[in-house]
Amino acid sequence: MRASFQPALLWAGGSFPEPAVNAPDPASPVASAAGDLFSAPSPAERAQALRALLQHHAHLYYTLDAPQIPDAEYDRLFGQLQALELAHPHLRTLDSPTQRVGGQILDGFASVKHVVPMLSIRTETDTEATGAQSFDTRIRKELGLSEADPAVDYVAELKFDGLAMSLRYEGGVLVQAATRGDGETGEDVTHNIRTIGQIPLHLPAQAPKVLEVRGEVYMARSDFEALNDRQRARIAAGEKGEKTFVNPRNAAAGAVRQLDSGIAAQRPLSFFAYGVGDITPVDQGGPLFNTHHELLMTLKNWGLPVAEQTACVQAASGLVDFHQRIGLARDALPFDIDGVVYKVNSLAAQRQLGFVSREPRWAVAHKYPAQEQLTTVLGIDVQVGRTGKLTPVAKLAPVFVGGVTVTNATLHNEDEARRKDVRLGDTVVVRRAGDVIPEVVSVVMDKRHGDAEPFTMPRQCPVCGSAAVREEGEADYRCTGGLFCGAQRKEAILHYAHRRAVEIDGLGDKLVELLVDANIIRNLPDLYRLGLSSLAGLERMADKSANNLLEAIEASKQTTLPRFLFGLGIRHVGEATAKALARHFGQLDGIMAASAEQLLEVDDVGPVVAQSIRTFFEQAHNREVVEQLRACGVTWAEGEPAERAPQPLAGLTFVITGTLPTLGRDEAKDKVEAAGGKVAGSVSKKTDYVVAGAEAGSKLTKALELGVKVIDENQLMELLNGSA
Repeated sequence: MRASFQPALLWAGGSFPEPAVNAPDPASPVASAAGDLFSAPSPAERAQALRALLQHHAHLYYTLDAPQIPDAEYDRLFGQLQALELAHPHLRTLDSPTQRVGGQILDGFASVKHVVPMLSIRTETDTEATGAQSFDTRIRKELGLSEADPAVDYVAELKFDGLAMSLRYEGGVLVQAATRGDGETGEDVTHNIRTIGQIPLHLPAQAPKVLEVRGEVYMARSDFEALNDRQRARIAAGEKGEKTFVNPRNAAAGAVRQLDSGIAAQRPLSFFAYGVGDITPVDQGGPLFNTHHELLMTLKNWGLPVAEQTACVQAASGLVDFHQRIGLARDALPFDIDGVVYKVNSLAAQRQLGFVSREPRWAVAHKYPAQEQLTTVLGIDVQVGRTGKLTPVAKLAPVFVGGVTVTNATLHNEDEARRKDVRLGDTVVVRRAGDVIPEVVSVVMDKRHGDAEPFTMPRQCPVCGSAAVREEGEADYRCTGGLFCGAQRKEAILHYAHRRAVEIDGLGDKLVELLVDANIIRNLPDLYRLGLSSLAGLERMADKSANNLLEAIEASKQTTLPRFLFGLGIRHVGEATAKALARHFGQLDGIMAASAEQLLEVDDVGPVVAQSIRTFFEQAHNREVVEQLRACGVTWAEGEPAERAPQPLAGLTFVITGTLPTLGRDEAKDKVEAAGGKVAGSVSKKTDYVVAGAEAGSKLTKALELGVKVIDENQLMELLNGSA
């Protein structure tokens, strides 16, 4: 690997030596830059010429794998530029190759709100050829194609086992790099991503003004082994705090999340691009792409690495061939993959297919068979998740599977545990399902010995003792003590504080983690018992932040019955159901005392929801928390049960997009729901109306494509008033 990140400082003043390099194409900008370098009369011109020359050779080395100069010569030029910038700091630019060296140390990671969410794609768990065939069948059906219509064109890519990354370029300069995070918000890791030689710091002039490149940061296997060799040498030398890494993905993720970019610079990371996020629109001078493959090749021409295995294929047969061909070559690849990805090539077809559950219909990840090993079951525990789901987990004798040492494996649920008949002391086959979650595949029956009893799911939560129930038609048992259960504590507080629930501004994930882990908050009422003294010892909690939080908590005491109901986190009770319950009963006590039959009289409440509400309020723990919240001063306006209001929009589904003249989007949603309508997040053939305001985007386009009726705010008000 080119040692450009730790060059010697070879030039400290005086004459500027002429570099001995192979001459670039005389017609290229680089040739001009090189000529300027030889005769540059000023430090600024010499720095500009050196940057252009170094960027040219970095592109040849990292992207085209066709270096024209030795590493030593590149390092010599790099040292000259670094020394020149040290002597003249004002010449240093964001896209200078010297900005890759690292050394910046941050106090923490800043949050980055993705302009375009980094969505996940659906995983096809059928690892055989039928998995690819099923995807092609779905795509043809969604596009309305018959057997007589032509084959669908796809782009087939590798599914890298790395860390998803978004690179934002403005004016051709890399200004920000962010992790995927939760898809909506990631972490700013620009200081570390700059150290990756494959990622250009500057794009050519034809690149759009704004471009977000989506891709994967990974570590090649050879680089991973070399890194571990260095780590083992440090450990042998007695250096404290050093360790070896389990697999390339963990090593890459750890490097990206270093606060010290000097550490990241010492770990050899690489990058592949596979798509874009935010980009300058065509009508504002942005590029026009017709296909996904054209987009990828354009990114490659702009200096961004694209995996050479990426291919255009046709029909299910092309997908199957690619999956099988890459599967055979998987172990020979220089990096880890855990499957391949299929994407519809036509961007127009992608727009037509759209999304479902925040996953694109036009793409799928096709996995390979997971790796398997034998081990012994040492015990079976039941874990309680953040949402109350009870999951049986086999405690295993440690075994190395799929690149990690596994000591726990999921049994999913009671039915699955019984079907596999996993018992204490059994020898079992363990697989890393999807190369992520270890699971017990089967029991080796001829190795069973002893008289261990079959597994039975407990009917009480092992954490809080509340009843564990399994709703009709569901596979999972759930703890019913949502407001009391320690396992659900963080989730319950976050949900209660959500802006659409009771709303406590400033009470986010990290702060809830701190408060609960420090045992300052054990339940919701504890929020209203907080004081400055209890917050003072928390990390990065200054007096102003503490006071702001306490003011927000105090303000949250004045709420509404629908918000409070929704904030309780009762299973299946969303915002619309909470509003319907509040309208029907008028008072919380009426809801808490209502029978299942009385609950069924409420609009939007069916048997499953009614039973869920009854089960929740039958738990003494939950009723106690509600009473404590009232005692802490949480209050809302109550009244007599409302007479059934007119429902002019009953049975109609709306989608609201753009900026309406007078109504906020939440206000418009509330009005539609109060009139009996439903508001959906995406446009489909089942949508009755799209309410469009200023700057309506893709939802309006989709409505026009599907022939869905589009109305404005005035027409919505006419519908609400029953005059349309």
